[in-house]
Amino acid sequence: MILSDFDLESYIRDKRLVVKPFHESTIRENGLDLRLSNQMAVKNANAGKNYVLDPYDEKSIKKEYVVKRNSREFIVPKTSQVLISTLEYLELPDNLMGFIELRSTWCRHGLSMPPSIIDAGFKGNITLEIINHGPYAIKLRPRTRFAHIIFATTLNRVRNAYSGSYLGQRGIRLPKVIKELP
Repeated sequence: MILSDFDLESYIRDKRLVVKPFHESTIRENGLDLRLSNQMAVKNANAGKNYVLDPYDEKSIKKEYVVKRNSREFIVPKTSQVLISTLEYLELPDNLMGFIELRSTWCRHGLSMPPSIIDAGFKGNITLEIINHGPYAIKLRPRTRFAHIIFATTLNRVRNAYSGSYLGQRGIRLPKVIKELP
């Protein structure tokens, strides 16, 4: 079942869903708008055009991005990919998950975001991957409504609530090191 605005108000009021900071205007008909924080991670231009990212190596991942903090505005370069963070910190119970998408207005300006799932039991700010498909840079400002999350209840509580490496993240969290399975 997808939560309506009425359901969301109840979940937030009863602290079954935690949203900090919370502003009533972000509740929509069937979801919640999330705003941009003041952080953005851009690809490291100093890595060089021959740089090869190794997602299995932590040093390589740390070299991939430069994190900008406490910015009043961001520039998303043309034809690039950046990481941004939500202003809101969320805590989902073990029977609620979310589907997060970019708000359509931003898509109309040439931005896109891969669809993401917020697992039941997740706690933290959401790091979003944004791609600028346009032929020009786009300016973003913190506190702007940017993404939309639709919450759905699971039929039962999940047996294993989210406990991954992004649990409790604050601000931007760079990609984790990929580990091979045995």
